[in-house]
This record gives sequence, C-alpha cells and structure tokens, in this order.
Amino acid sequence: MKATPLSNCERRFILRAVEERKRLDGRQCYDYRNVRISFGADYGCCIVELGKTRVLAQVSCELVPPKPNRPTEGILFFNLELSPMAAPGFEPGRQTDLLVKLNRLIERCLRNSKCIDTESLCVVAGEKVWQIRLDLHLLNHDGNIIDAASIAGIVALCHFRRPDVSVQGEEVTVYTPEERDPVPLSIHHMPICVSFAFFQQGTYLLVDPSEREERVMDGVLVIAMNKHREICTMQSSGGIMLIKDQVLRCSKITAVKVAEITELIQKALENDQKVRKEGGKFGFAESIPNQKITAFKMESTAVDTNNVEEQAEEIITKADPPSEVFAKPILHTPGTAQIGEGIENSWGDLEESDREEAAEEEDESEATALECQKMETEDTSTMKETKKDEPIVLSDSEEEEVVILEPQELPKKTRAQTNSKQENTSKKAFNKRRKKKRAAH
Repeated sequence: MKATPLSNCERRFILRAVEERKRLDGRQCYDYRNVRISFGADYGCCIVELGKTRVLAQVSCELVPPKPNRPTEGILFFNLELSPMAAPGFEPGRQTDLLVKLNRLIERCLRNSKCIDTESLCVVAGEKVWQIRLDLHLLNHDGNIIDAASIAGIVALCHFRRPDVSVQGEEVTVYTPEERDPVPLSIHHMPICVSFAFFQQGTYLLVDPSEREERVMDGVLVIAMNKHREICTMQSSGGIMLIKDQVLRCSKITAVKVAEITELIQKALENDQKVRKEGGKFGFAESIPNQKITAFKMESTAVDTNNVEEQAEEIITKADPPSEVFAKPILHTPGTAQIGEGIENSWGDLEESDREEAAEEEDESEATALECQKMETEDTSTMKETKKDEPIVLSDSEEEEVVILEPQELPKKTRAQTNSKQENTSKKAFNKRRKKKRAAH
C-alpha cells in the first residue's frame, strides 16, 4: 500500500497526543471503537463496522472431493481482498506484503484454532465433502483491518446455513431451502483478534489504532482469543522488543474486549434469527436509519389542512398588486409578436399578417400560371406547323417511346428574388405541359 506520507508536523502532533494520553477521535488509550453488525438477506452475508472501517463477509459452500491425506474432513478456504474503493493506496490484483500478512493471520485465527468442526462437513468419506469459502472485502479503511476482518469472518460463519444432504447408497441428494431447512455449521468457539499499537519502543500503548495512528506507531501486537480466555494465535510485527509484563497486560485487556464483542455478536445473531422467524423486515436496506439520505423511505409526517382558505386569503392580501397590463402588444416589424409579463397575447394579430402574405403569394402564383399556359399554347401551335409535312411512322415494338424534352428559356421576371411557392407552381406547369405533349404524340 502506497499511502500519502504524513508530514513531520502531523507526526509530532500525533506523538505528542499519545504522550499526553489523548487520541484524535476523543477515545481513551484502552477504548475500542463502536462495533456495528448488519446482516444481508441471505445467510452468511454480513457487514461489520469498526468505527469507519467496514468489512463485507460472504460465506459460500460446494461439494468437492476431499484432500487425500484428510478423507473425512471438509475444506476451509479464506480470502481477504483490499480494493481501491477502501483506500486509494490499494492496488487491485496485487499481492502486497500487507495483504499476505492479513490473510495468514485470518487463516491462523480461524483454521488453525479449530473453531469449525471440519469432520461434520464430510458427506461421503473419501468422495464428497463440503468446501466452505469465506470471502472478505474491505469496503473502507480507517485502521485496524485485522480486527474488523476477524469479527466479520466469525459472524458470517455463525450466520451461515449449508443445504441439507441425504445419502442413500452411492446417491447424494442435496435439498433446497424450500424442501428442508438449511443446517448451520458446527462452531466450537469464536476467536476474535485484538490489536495493540506501541509507540516509542513500547513505552506507550493504544488499543484499536486508527489509520493515522498506524502510520506513526513503531510496532503492533495482535492477539486472537475466545471468551474462554484461550489464546488462539499471537503475532508481533515492527521493530520493537516486548517484555513479559507488556504481553501479560495486553492479554488481560484482550480477554475483556473479546468477552464484550462475543456478547454483542450473540445478541446480533439472536435478533436476526428472531426477525426471520417472525417474518419481519431484515437485510442491509432495513438496517439503514430512515433519517439518512441513502434510506429508501422516510417517516410520514402529518399535514395540517385546517384554515387553509384563510391562510391563502392572507397571502393574497399581503402580496404585491399585479403589474400594469398593456391593452395592445407592440409589433416592431410585420410578422412578429411580443408576449410576456404585463403584455397580452398577440398571436391572433400574427395570424392576420400571415394571411395577408399568403393572399399576396396566391395572386403571384396565379399570374405565373397564366404565363405558363400562354407559353404552352404557343409551343403546341409551332409543333403542329412543323409536323404537318412529316410522315407518320408506326412501330410494332413493345418498347416504350422515350421523349426527350429540352428545357426552354423562361422569360426574365421583373422581380429579382422568387419565393419557394413560385418555384413549385412553375414545376407543376412544366409537368402539365409535358403530359399534354405525350398525349398529342
């Protein structure tokens, strides 16, 4: 992860706050951030929020052949992904040192602690077993990823239900949730990680470090423990050397925090199961508060409709009087109109001007049509005179006779510009003249 480095001033400010036993978010040194758990519509899907750090967990299963060295045990697979959506410094599809370290911690916390009974996942020894896959996606990074991921992982595993299976001879039947109720996983205990950040070679200690505190710390100690005070795994990283008393103090703090988180997880699972049995609303959409912008609905508010008419009359009396209205619109040029505030509609006057222009155009088109008819009569008379002495040839061919007419020069008009309607009338007259010539032939 290539995060933007902190300036020297910011580093000194955070270290000075740690020395004075103060934190940027107002917590005490041993305080944990608020943990919020919300479940999805399907079993095995949940989102855990540790402060502003958010992790999405999804559990899935499938029937696969077992490992050759463990024919009667199921398979557990864990995967944690750090996407650029969580923080700009994360690169997709790249195995960074941080990602490898977090995945190893999750495997040691959940698999090596034997929190899940893998033998209960066997369907047919040596042939088919259940493979449980846990996918963790970091949605937002604000420090202490491993604690949020461990809580989300164990909550999703406890919430997951696998399909029920029956074996008759060599046939294995997998039932749908409608046919038989899904079966929960057999979980022995719930290991949870708790992180401790050390400053100035272990002189100062903070629980649940934030993202800015992680950049300044000298080292970190992660302890995974269950509510029975059994240490499942422990890992120390960074350039610090811890003594026995520091480790014992951290283990005592871990026992208290794990007991609180375990109780919170059990209450969340019980509430979700109760809502599902009663047929109530559940899922991520229902967990969003109604007062937020991202909510799908808002609480309805009562509207008081009493004395509406009186209030409307008061508003009208207090309002300013309307502006002066002009009786007639102002026509700047013919063919235009003016409308707007304080001016009446003048589209009727505009229609009258259009009618006058249309009448003038009709008169002009009639004049051009008369000129075209005179020209046609002159052309037909000249053609008859020239063709009196020519013999008539009758052809027996079935091909159509093609008459090529050369355009004649029209007399020059007095007007320099012609309208589009005059051009249309001249074309119609030309077509009529051509039809008459064909009829004459």
